[in-house]
Amino acid sequence: MEYDQVKYQIQDWKNARSLYWILNPFMAIKELVFGQRVPKIILIERHFNKSLRERTKIPCPHCETLHSGLKWSLNNNASKNWFGLFCDHCGRTIPCLTNLTSYLFLVLTFPVWVWFKDQWKAKWLQQQPARYENLDLQTIHNPYAGIGWVMEGLEWGFFMFLLMSMFHRMIDRPTLQLRQIAVDVVVWIVAGLLFGLYMKRQYDKGDNET
Repeated sequence: MEYDQVKYQIQDWKNARSLYWILNPFMAIKELVFGQRVPKIILIERHFNKSLRERTKIPCPHCETLHSGLKWSLNNNASKNWFGLFCDHCGRTIPCLTNLTSYLFLVLTFPVWVWFKDQWKAKWLQQQPARYENLDLQTIHNPYAGIGWVMEGLEWGFFMFLLMSMFHRMIDRPTLQLRQIAVDVVVWIVAGLLFGLYMKRQYDKGDNET
């Protein structure tokens, strides 16, 4: 499926936020438990006076329908998408990224769930059409409203602490020093809150353009 790169910015697995989803082990909880998924391809409309959420399009590679990203916003179908995002136009699923920790877990537990996968997916597909009736595509939920930006920042900070501090120091210095760990915790908490604030301002900036 080809996309108009003049009209759309194309985001795939190489995008920073997509890599964050793939590498962050805590995304596995959202993916496996709550069924929150990130599509492999996301299109962002360019040069439109709309918010980022309104400009987000999710293409179905099967029927080539461009879905509004609001179909999978928090007030619609953000969860229960274990087998992918359901295309209510053709009835097939839109491929999604897989978190690395989720992938490892699924590989290790393959002998357990492989016998039930087809049955679970068939039941899941039967339930999907009803979920896409009477969707609210007008109400735009800001994930960074209230303390949302704080939670996002702390989540990012904790991920970076594990990746950049703990993992690096375990390789470089097998014996971890509690004092240095405490300093790293503070640094990444502050960095995480700044990241969350930056994301909030980016979303607010997009909303103010409407």
